[in-house]
Amino acid sequence: MGKYWIPREMRIAPDLDSARTVGPVRKQHALLINPFYPKDPHASFGKHVLTPSLALTSIAGSTPDHWDVEYWDENLLQGPPPCDPVPAVVGISVHLTFANRAYELARWYRDRGSIVVLGGLHAISCPDEVAAHADVLAIGDGVQLWGQILRDIDADNLKDVYRAGFKRPYREDPPPRRDLLKRNGFLTTTSLIATRGCHNRCGFCYLSTKGLHMPYSMRDVQQIADEFRRDGQPYAVFTDNNLGSNPEYLRRLCRALRPLEKIWSAAVSIDVTDDPSLVREMALAGCTGVFIGFESLQNENITDAKKKSPRTEDYARRVELLHRNGIQVNGSFVLGFDHDREDVFETTVRWVEENRLECATFHIMTPYPGTPLFRQMDSEARLLHTDWSKYDTANVVFRPKHLTPEQLSEGYEWCYRRLFSAASIWRRRPRDWRAVPAYLAMSYLYKRSNRFWHLLIKYQLTARAWRPLVELTRRRHLRFRRRLAKQNVEDVGRSSSVVSAGV
Repeated sequence: MGKYWIPREMRIAPDLDSARTVGPVRKQHALLINPFYPKDPHASFGKHVLTPSLALTSIAGSTPDHWDVEYWDENLLQGPPPCDPVPAVVGISVHLTFANRAYELARWYRDRGSIVVLGGLHAISCPDEVAAHADVLAIGDGVQLWGQILRDIDADNLKDVYRAGFKRPYREDPPPRRDLLKRNGFLTTTSLIATRGCHNRCGFCYLSTKGLHMPYSMRDVQQIADEFRRDGQPYAVFTDNNLGSNPEYLRRLCRALRPLEKIWSAAVSIDVTDDPSLVREMALAGCTGVFIGFESLQNENITDAKKKSPRTEDYARRVELLHRNGIQVNGSFVLGFDHDREDVFETTVRWVEENRLECATFHIMTPYPGTPLFRQMDSEARLLHTDWSKYDTANVVFRPKHLTPEQLSEGYEWCYRRLFSAASIWRRRPRDWRAVPAYLAMSYLYKRSNRFWHLLIKYQLTARAWRPLVELTRRRHLRFRRRLAKQNVEDVGRSSSVVSAGV
């Protein structure tokens, strides 16, 4: 991957033609838009098309039957959203990193007669800002609000603001409308959410946003298994904040997924390894990879973030437990904590290499508006600006305590250059020689092939290119599971020979 190579269409949103003439507004026709956001050239473009966001497709599931609904993701590089016919209603998810693009889209459609509904996390954290660009502001659970908004439009009784909490049982939500997705545009369209919320409330996490009250909630495990089966894909990605928040629920879920003979990955916290038998259940159910927020290798940083986590000295043993059960680890690290100094970059990457993490993700600490971290930085006059487009964890937006902004930015870039280098990829190869070819193929295709990814995304070839590798991984994992099932928990061998097509 070239150090800074990034094509224009991966960093600049498609043009909206202000002079384009359009026909009349089509009644009872809705359009949901996931706005464009600039891609980080240091990371893999592949992560943007691993699986679709469930937010808008879940909202689409609550559309009244007599309404037509479309879904458009600008990040699939297919140009600006459709406008022929002009939709009666346009719903746009607003995140702080692409707020300006959301406002631009809102203005364009409002000028052509559409009613624009804006929602999402930014509507919760900055409602006054978002409301200035909307006909309707949706604050809270969009699945509850969307259908009511459309029914009120039918009754000519539309309100300016709609609010809903997250206390309704999650199992009552309708299934997402995956039929609206471009199936060839993603590695898999089976993105699943089994739980909502997290037992942690880290000060830097969006879940700690003021005004966001999201109690931990679980769906019935059979609902999840049925969704996985119906979508017909061999691989699923759980987009839960922390699938392992309730260990016994995760165990029941694994037992429901195991008969499907498919593979999946999920975000969990490292304490999922408290019980080795649970890790084994995950492997037997098809888990091939986990995304773990280690955040930092300094205990003082973990304490400051108010994260419930084992001591960092025990991370390595826990990673090895996952590896012994054939589960890859994508470690997530935040750079710029108050206890971080100049050695944090080399120390973190060296630990990643020594423990042979298949992948790692680095984030510059970012104080999201409405979070305790934002309030702290604001009160200490450490915010450099409030240009939300830069609040993407790839830019320095605050003044670090023991680093200069330039040191933090350069260190972040160095971490990715080192991680994606051929030398680092080789150092992190699996101990089991049988896994090395698959690991190298995954590493180079996923991490060092952004020019290739750009073409796959642009020409809707992602699924066609990756599906054979995913299916091969699934079959290899079935053979691994049969071997694993014959072993006791204590007898599981050192490192498996399973490496999936993506973490």
